[in-house]
Amino acid sequence: MKKFTPFLFLFLTTISTLFAQETAKTKEKGHPDENKFRQMYDLLATPNMYRTASGAPGPEYYQQQADYKIDVEIDDKNTKLYGNETITYHNNAKEPLNYLWVQMDQNQHARTSKTPLVTSNKTEPALSTEAFSRKYLEEKFDGGFKIEYVNDANGSPMKYTVNETMMRIDLDKPLAYGQKISFSIKYWYNINNYIIDGGRSGYEHFKTDGNNLYVIAQFFPRMAVYNDVEGWQNMQFWGSGEFALPFGNYEVNITVPADHILEATGTLQNRNEVFTEEQLKRYALAEKSFDKPVIVVTQAEAELAEKSFSDKKKTWKFKAENVRDFGISTSRKFIYDAMAVKLGGKTVMAISLYPKEGNPLWEEYSTRVVAHTLKSYSSLTFDYPYPKAISINAQDQGMEYPMICWNFGRPETDGKYSDRVKFGMIGVIIHEVGHNFFPMIVNSDERQWTWMDEGLNSFMDYKAKIEWDKNFPVTRGPAKNIVPYMSGAQSGLEPIMSNSESIRQFGNNAYGKPATALNILRETIMGRELFDYAFKTYANRWKFKHPTPEDFFRTMEDASAVDLDWFFRGWFYTTDYTDIGIKEVKKYFVTNDPSKEVKDFLAKKPQRRSGVDGPMVYMTSEGSEDFKPDMNKAFEIKEIKSLDEYVQATFSKEEQAKLVNPKYFYQVTFNKPGGLVMPIIVEITYEDGSIENQTFPAQIWRMNDEEVSRTFATQKAITKIVVDPKLETADIDLTNNTWPKQEEKSKFD
Repeated sequence: MKKFTPFLFLFLTTISTLFAQETAKTKEKGHPDENKFRQMYDLLATPNMYRTASGAPGPEYYQQQADYKIDVEIDDKNTKLYGNETITYHNNAKEPLNYLWVQMDQNQHARTSKTPLVTSNKTEPALSTEAFSRKYLEEKFDGGFKIEYVNDANGSPMKYTVNETMMRIDLDKPLAYGQKISFSIKYWYNINNYIIDGGRSGYEHFKTDGNNLYVIAQFFPRMAVYNDVEGWQNMQFWGSGEFALPFGNYEVNITVPADHILEATGTLQNRNEVFTEEQLKRYALAEKSFDKPVIVVTQAEAELAEKSFSDKKKTWKFKAENVRDFGISTSRKFIYDAMAVKLGGKTVMAISLYPKEGNPLWEEYSTRVVAHTLKSYSSLTFDYPYPKAISINAQDQGMEYPMICWNFGRPETDGKYSDRVKFGMIGVIIHEVGHNFFPMIVNSDERQWTWMDEGLNSFMDYKAKIEWDKNFPVTRGPAKNIVPYMSGAQSGLEPIMSNSESIRQFGNNAYGKPATALNILRETIMGRELFDYAFKTYANRWKFKHPTPEDFFRTMEDASAVDLDWFFRGWFYTTDYTDIGIKEVKKYFVTNDPSKEVKDFLAKKPQRRSGVDGPMVYMTSEGSEDFKPDMNKAFEIKEIKSLDEYVQATFSKEEQAKLVNPKYFYQVTFNKPGGLVMPIIVEITYEDGSIENQTFPAQIWRMNDEEVSRTFATQKAITKIVVDPKLETADIDLTNNTWPKQEEKSKFD
């Protein structure tokens, strides 16, 4: 055995060391899994006994209950509201509670409110004298709850602390699992003129006749939600993030001037006391009218009441079961109409209240639209469970509460109106009535996730609008409509999964983008059958409960067997956009003899040979130096001896007759400048004018997020290829979606 000399050993060692060092220099660093199709374990809360991995409520799921008995009076002359409520709170959580949190949303209008201080404010170069006076000269509106007392069931004072729009009530002893506690709050507040002072409720003043039209909400201190996700949801109400509320039963007595007409959440208990005999007969007729509304309080009666300004009072009494909130609307100006709607095995009342300023538009459309909305939404979720749904005409409003909502839209003083006004009114009624389903019944946390009510509802109202009129001028839902937003500067965008108070483009982010995402899921990704089943499963799993985003995401997958982690990750957790284009199209022809291009391919990558060993069919691209096709028979398969022999030896005459005979071969390379993975939807136009569509699932990008290729073997020459021809994926750049490009000309044209 020979021995290495020291010199040789040193030399080899040095070479080996240098090689190892050089290898270390060139070796790339490791990286985490960045594949767009990785599962969302890093983003979703861990499943548990409260909320399962399937997206359903778990065996330990619980929710609290808050029942209310409220006496409220509206002082029309002084625009004040006086209230006295008794809350009975049931603790269904297995942990004891040392204190309770109550929402005080009216405090947003208090003079000491911090809400105006959290908005950037610049000096305006020009203001009207009225606006300048309100902004700089006049004393600010004195809103907010004035609490007279908080007492326990024995009438003894309870300790409480008000923190802006939240109030903590300290308990003498912890409220244990299964226990309940009752306490009373007496309060009053100045009602805001929402036209001047803003707000989601308040009153509208009519200078022509001196009357007020009230839309009253957040009018009582309301229990906050306590649940397994956040404990107490006691985030402050800054104005954008709406409400998170527990379900409960309500008894509400509302005292107003005797000449007012009123509607509210719940079932009216004393109709005989507040309606005239003739109005009672009309309402009874409306309960049996399923094809058109019946006028219960006529315009003539409303115009007469406008002039009365009665000093007498009347109390309207309502009961509501299993609702999360309560709304009221009252005015002596109200016309009232109603009709019956059959849903499943029950009858629901569709109702509208509006001043004469709303006619003839409201009498013609409002109640019919309410009925249509209930039917449309029920078809995709569950039969509407409440006894009625009410649409109130309130200028510059669009807001929802259980069984009642306020909606804008009025004609000109001469009664004429444009299509814009008509469709705007119909659209807002559909949207606000639709909120009965999301979030009034499927009770998501609006304070945190606006998209879970507004986004889902915008998707649903798009469907209802198109069903009302196939030419309805929709603004949200179709993929193409969200492109201007998604193609905007990234500095102005946030993911959908952003807190409600941190969204800059509120309408686009919380309404438009999630509505578009769901529409794409239904029409393009999942298909209507799978989507509708999964969506209905989610709605029924979580009706009268408190779902989270994870519950929605998981249910949509669980009920459909469609992996959607890639979709929810991209659309909801990022600001990525869709941009899929055609990078290159290479044309091939088949030959008996390998070209230089083919020989080089086989020499360099023999392992990439497809098929079995034996005689081969060679394909040469248009760009090859050996490319010499017959100009009259471009790309046509000629007699390929080895292929003919294989076919004859393998297939019978009958089987041979069924074989296709492709003449043209196109290798199309698609690239993806955008961050979102989406299906590749391809429209192919042939030389004879015929069109073929093919869709490649989004998973085609799983191995390469930048570009992928597909070969189309056709019997007819292709003259045009278009990606996303029907604008289904919200592709922000269409200039790269077509082959050949406008400036390109095929050598065979």
